Amino acid sequence: MADTDPDELERRIARTRAELADTVDAIADRVSPKRVAERTVADVKTRASHLVASVGDALGVTPRPAEAGDNPDRLWDDEAPGLAPVLIGVGAVLVVGAVVMLWRRRRRRF
Repeated sequence: MADTDPDELERRIARTRAELADTVDAIADRVSPKRVAERTVADVKTRASHLVASVGDALGVTPRPAEAGDNPDRLWDDEAPGLAPVLIGVGAVLVVGAVVMLWRRRRRRF
C-alpha cells in the first residue's frame, strides 16, 4: 500500500520531473547550433592537423609554425619541400576529374 501513499507519489513525480528536465537540458545542449558548430570546428581542426602532418611526411618536411620574427622570404631555407609529390597529386586529380566527366557523358547518352 506504500505505492498509493499520496506523499510518496508526489515525491516520485517530482523526482521524475527533475530527471526529465535534466535529460531535456542535456539534449538541448547537445543539439544546439552553437555546440554543433564547436564540435564541427574541433573536428575540422583535428582532421586538418592530421592532413598537414601526413602531407609533411609525404614531402619529407616537418611542419613547424612560423614565428613572428621569421623573414617570409626565408621560411623554406631549412627544409625546402619537393615539387614531385605535388605534381603527382595534381595529375591524379586531373585524371580522376576527366574520368568522372567522361563517365557522366556516356551515362547521359543511354
